[in-house]
Amino acid sequence: MKTCVIGIDVGLTSAKAAAFDEAGREIATVSAPNPRVAVSRERQEIDMRALWDVVAGVLRELQGGLARDGWVVRGIGATGHGNGLYLVDEQLAPVRTAIASTDSRAERIVAELDPECVESVRQISGSIPWAAQPGVLLRWLHDNEPETLDAAAWALTCKDWITVCLTGAPSADLSDSSGCGLVNLRTREYEPAVFDMLGVPRDLMRLLPELHPSDAVVGAVTAEAAALTGLPEGVPVVAGCMDCVASPLGAGSTESGDVTVIVGTWAINSVVVPANAQPPRVTINALLPDPRFMLAMEVAPTSAASIEWAANVLGDRAAGPVTPRELLEAAGNVPPLADGLIFLPFIHGAPEHLGASGTLLGIKGSHGYAHVARAVAEGITQYHRVQIEKVTSSDAELSEEPWTLAGGGAKNPEWAQMFADVVGHPMRRQLGTELGARGVASLAATGIGCDMTAWRVEPDPELVVEPGPEQEQYAAQAAMFDRIITAMGPVWEEYK
Repeated sequence: MKTCVIGIDVGLTSAKAAAFDEAGREIATVSAPNPRVAVSRERQEIDMRALWDVVAGVLRELQGGLARDGWVVRGIGATGHGNGLYLVDEQLAPVRTAIASTDSRAERIVAELDPECVESVRQISGSIPWAAQPGVLLRWLHDNEPETLDAAAWALTCKDWITVCLTGAPSADLSDSSGCGLVNLRTREYEPAVFDMLGVPRDLMRLLPELHPSDAVVGAVTAEAAALTGLPEGVPVVAGCMDCVASPLGAGSTESGDVTVIVGTWAINSVVVPANAQPPRVTINALLPDPRFMLAMEVAPTSAASIEWAANVLGDRAAGPVTPRELLEAAGNVPPLADGLIFLPFIHGAPEHLGASGTLLGIKGSHGYAHVARAVAEGITQYHRVQIEKVTSSDAELSEEPWTLAGGGAKNPEWAQMFADVVGHPMRRQLGTELGARGVASLAATGIGCDMTAWRVEPDPELVVEPGPEQEQYAAQAAMFDRIITAMGPVWEEYK
């Protein structure tokens, strides 16, 4: 009998379901675009039922192929974008549309928090408050939609919502909840001081589901879910993890000092640190499935989302839209530095820059489509550098080995070279598999007792990109980029 496990990866852009055999080899993957609604320039929301319909659809297609080829599914796990807020009632039905992690409606709440209290809680939870954290959004709802909270029974994350749809039972895992800033990193329990700091009544902690290890089995596929997805009823489902934890797991970047740079909708720049260490002063510290370690991360919605935005804006509707791949190909047609054009990739804001927006500086009549394409790619990469430098300055020890580069930056060789030049460190491209799905599938395999020896990742030296001769030019651009961000702070504050 051929057996496999399934990893579900639900980002802000697409939902994927991938099957892996018991040696960790990818068998098949199915994906589909996700629903998302921009209610206003600050508000990004998701139709929860429509999202489950998309996930059920990719699972149904994947399961159909697996069944035809004689594969039997033994376990399932889900990963999804961290933070944001998915609220359900006692019957596990949505009480409102979900709020996405790119939402910025609650920035004013964050700006008014007491800095000393924030620092005190950061040392406990490892996280710095920002607009789309669940706790901050609960405060916004408490102030603006109290009737929504009255109707809610459970506050979930994206992957918890998918797990609820599969199992009919609410749950949470330590990685997602700690990455949301809700957990005391020492006790591994929900921390009331977080609610006090945010001005959220403690009685709303009733909304938080029971915490589980990421690889713990929390339920099984129900008859209803089986009918929708084609999956066999009774297949075990593990708690899962947030996507920026799943990708390093899938890439094998799980030892102390390992660095992973993920170029997704969000920029994720992380390093593995000891769990018993003082939390590095970064935006997020998330507990890993291995209890010895946690992941120190600088994150922002400043990465490939800007490529998609630029492709949409620059597309010729008469000839058809421009794809992100075509945009990156166009970027290679002009020299580095884009003839002085600089892009600040804040189209969805950024946790540490209140009011920030996407900004193009230095535009001249000589600039064309390719210059803008190059500037967008360079601006994304430069802000990854800013975040990596913040991780470095936090006293986290970083490996001297090549760092893992995943997502769009890894798939495009020219962009991967740009990363090595801008960051000034060798980067190892991760290709050929769905890392987030593989990471959470490995948790499903662990949860059902598989031998995980064969799942280990052997790095391929052929995929290492060394910094090249453009490094010096990008260093000069970096200095200007940093000065511009500092100077733009009062402008953004005034504009909003």
